[in-house]
Amino acid sequence: MSKSLLVLLVALQLGGCATARTLNAAKPGAPVVYSGTRLDWYVMQGGCCPMDRFGAEAPSYPGVDLPASALLDTLLLPLSVLTVLGVGFQATGGL
Repeated sequence: MSKSLLVLLVALQLGGCATARTLNAAKPGAPVVYSGTRLDWYVMQGGCCPMDRFGAEAPSYPGVDLPASALLDTLLLPLSVLTVLGVGFQATGGL
């Protein structure tokens, strides 16, 4: 992979990852498990209203964002499943 292609892909990703957008949306009833991947796929298939369904706008280039969203959704899968099951946890940190 050439450096210019890698730089282009990174620049496009900085425009917004679908997974990060859907996790920040916190829309009641929105999909949680693989939400970013589902948002990208929905838009690629011609979905009309991502804001109504997912609570977040789709990335400008969902085809480019799809692999990164799938990877991040996979890494966050345990937390997503716990959220769907209604298991809450309190996390604290700092000094």
